[in-house]
Amino acid sequence: MFTTGQWIFAALFFVAFVIATYFAYGKDKALHQKVYKGSYKILLGFILFIVLLFVIKITMKH
Repeated sequence: MFTTGQWIFAALFFVAFVIATYFAYGKDKALHQKVYKGSYKILLGFILFIVLLFVIKITMKH
């Protein structure tokens, strides 16, 4: 399906992407903590909403 060269390229690209993302986020870490303080509550609410939808779907199926 994929050649060995393609697998090597994909692996190297993934490693480089992760490293670049880490350094880019590291520069903005202090800013993110100040600006996006409490944003985890929004994420938690969204996840709970999705779980609630699945629970409703499962209970209505039976």
